[in-house]
Amino acid sequence: MQVQSAPVTAPPVANRHSLGLRLWHWGSAAVISGLLTTILFLFVILKMKTVGPQFQEVLQKEGVTMSKEQVRGLTRIISHRIWDWHIYLGVALSFLLLFRIALEFVQPRAQRFATKLGVARQYAQQVGADVRDTRHSVLVKYSYLAFYLMLTVMVGTGLVLIFADDVEFLHKIEHTVKEVHNVTMYLVLAFIGFHLGGVMWAELTKNRGIVSDMINGGK
Repeated sequence: MQVQSAPVTAPPVANRHSLGLRLWHWGSAAVISGLLTTILFLFVILKMKTVGPQFQEVLQKEGVTMSKEQVRGLTRIISHRIWDWHIYLGVALSFLLLFRIALEFVQPRAQRFATKLGVARQYAQQVGADVRDTRHSVLVKYSYLAFYLMLTVMVGTGLVLIFADDVEFLHKIEHTVKEVHNVTMYLVLAFIGFHLGGVMWAELTKNRGIVSDMINGGK
């Protein structure tokens, strides 16, 4: 007598995103975009080494002569203003991260990240599961986990840099923390690039509606 194995079905997925998760997603997207924009202005658009001489040239045409030190003082005002915005946005991101951690405990179990990761891993262990789709699903979940860890490192190091001038111990490790912060920023940029590329690919192929689901909550 031949025993037939039960058919393998795709893992149940909670497509509906809670309001809290959607607010966190788009809020974090806006804040991270703002943080990256301040970096873009500081190191590319308004790079002080190139802007300073341009300031001098414009002022000389108006009959105003300023030394290099005076021009540096002027450019520092702009630089400090942009850094202030970077700090404000960084603090906002830290609150959003705390909100996301709290959300993991209060939202419905099916919508929690830990549950979705567990379901994907459980399905991957079933005999007859679609290997390609399974690997993709698990890989995506682990990429999100890596992003949360990178976000935690970036927020933590950013807060250390904010208070480094006021706390002696933090001041001693400021250089190392800054290096970690910068490297993490590049990793976050890489994740964003892959994330956007993956979303576009999904929308153009068989998994359409990802963006609209993150707006209206899904079905």
